[in-house]
Amino acid sequence: MKKGFKLTLAAACLTFAGSAIAETVAPENVSINDMEIAASLTGKAGDAVVGRETFADRKKGNCLACHANTDLSDQLFHGEVGPPLDGVADRWTPEQLRAIIVDSKQVFGEQTIMPGFYTMNVGINVAEKHAGKTILSAEDVEDVVAYLTTLTE
Repeated sequence: MKKGFKLTLAAACLTFAGSAIAETVAPENVSINDMEIAASLTGKAGDAVVGRETFADRKKGNCLACHANTDLSDQLFHGEVGPPLDGVADRWTPEQLRAIIVDSKQVFGEQTIMPGFYTMNVGINVAEKHAGKTILSAEDVEDVVAYLTTLTE
């Protein structure tokens, strides 16, 4: 093969590979329709093992502060404010779980105390260090969705 052809072939492969990688949807571009977000925010499936860690992480999702979850019974201080999440995958689709995590107020209404984890609509008096940031990244959301889909009865 000639050197020029190899370079052209390599460039074409890189261009194709780059175009095949989906971009992360920015929080302001996320659309909840009929209580669902149909597509992954990152263009790929989340990692359930990482999602379990995020779910239990008190400095990230802190889901256990409000929700009981038998799968994480080794963790202390499960909350009772939100519903228990045992069997949540039997009650909600992954698309619905994604919408709930992204912005629960769009799903359940303003009366819910669950925060939106991937929205810029976080209320007033936000600490300066948190202003303009989401609680979770798009990848975190997809990982938590993947984890929640493992919680069946």
